[in-house]
Amino acid sequence: MRVASGTDIPDAPSGFRAYSREAALRMNVVNEYTYTLETIIQAGHNKIAMTSVPIRTNAETRPSRLFSSMWKYMKRSATVITRSFVMYSPLKFFSIVGGILFLLGAILGIRFLVFMAMGDGHGHVQSLILTAILIMLGFQTITIGLLGDTIAANRKILEDVQYRVRKMDCDPKRRRIKSHEKKSDSGH
Repeated sequence: MRVASGTDIPDAPSGFRAYSREAALRMNVVNEYTYTLETIIQAGHNKIAMTSVPIRTNAETRPSRLFSSMWKYMKRSATVITRSFVMYSPLKFFSIVGGILFLLGAILGIRFLVFMAMGDGHGHVQSLILTAILIMLGFQTITIGLLGDTIAANRKILEDVQYRVRKMDCDPKRRRIKSHEKKSDSGH
């Protein structure tokens, strides 16, 4: 979680949160399972100040109603973390995956070349085919990362626009003007 968010918040899954008005206006929760992990990743990527405040808790008196087993919770949380990380750092994520595929292809290619130099390349043609496939998949995955990075830049622009709209909607002066306009329109 700390790697995905770029933060050092110690109890990320905790449901106890307090947001400033500015932070709340900037948050966009898209996950339907839990907001706790996603908001930390968003705050980390948007450079929103965060801190952890230790609180006293009561002992567990009953099993959790939110999840039936720790493994199910961990699986769903891993999905949320991965999805949020891909959404906010697509180039990094896909470059790592693409780099691994490319590296595996290069290793197999070198293996084939070694066998070829030893005069035993004819029996390892499948390595050459797998090399080509892995290298192509690596390049395609990195290309997907570049496209995802462009989409992430557009999403950032949309989030900025949405923040400004939310801020205008929350402005008390603006609400009074809207209320006055409605009264004026109904009087005509």
